[in-house]
Amino acid sequence: MSRTASEGLVLAKEENGKVSIIEINSETDFVAKNKDFISFCKEVSELNFISKGNLNELNNSKMLNGSLVKENLINLISKIGEKITIRRSNFFDNRLGLNFYYVHAAVEKNIGKIISIVKIDGLNEKRLDLGTKIAMHITASNPIAIHKDEIKKDLIEKELEIIKAEVMNSGKPAEVAEKISKGKIAKFLDENSLLNQVWIMDPKKKVSDVLKENSSDRPLKILDFVRYKVGEGV
Repeated sequence: MSRTASEGLVLAKEENGKVSIIEINSETDFVAKNKDFISFCKEVSELNFISKGNLNELNNSKMLNGSLVKENLINLISKIGEKITIRRSNFFDNRLGLNFYYVHAAVEKNIGKIISIVKIDGLNEKRLDLGTKIAMHITASNPIAIHKDEIKKDLIEKELEIIKAEVMNSGKPAEVAEKISKGKIAKFLDENSLLNQVWIMDPKKKVSDVLKENSSDRPLKILDFVRYKVGEGV
């Protein structure tokens, strides 16, 4: 049986409006609290910012001790005795909008169990707090996409199969089952698309409503986002 590394840390690095994010996994939460592991993660996060989220470039970057990241990773695995992986990374540049991020369950500054980054266009300096609130919303509500038409078809079809099976098993007639299934899949799309989600700060509003309310010279627009939760999907 292969060993699973589904614990660990997510780290962010921000400088001059640019933000990088990286997830580094261990097998146990005990190791995620290990000083050597945390020290390794911090330095790798700094290098991840320099390599702009390019994992291949990152793995071949030199660390302070003169060895490559991938070499130090092997040494750390040998020392700690657990599977450790540099799983995924991303980078948000400072062009076309402003970047905001939020760290959930922070163990130190910019280190936690969930981190979300969002890029927003049209936000003026008086409402910069809204950017952080939207990042918090993404952390809490876990959207799949910005718009519902951006949710992948195979994911929708898989969900529709599950819904149809549940409805048919309830003994409903085929016509009624089809109608119920359409309603449920519409709800699924709304609940998983950021703009259609219920705003966590006010359940009477959707995220799209909040963007409209806070638009001034030009409409607020969410250009991109990412949400990393430790071990999710491993």
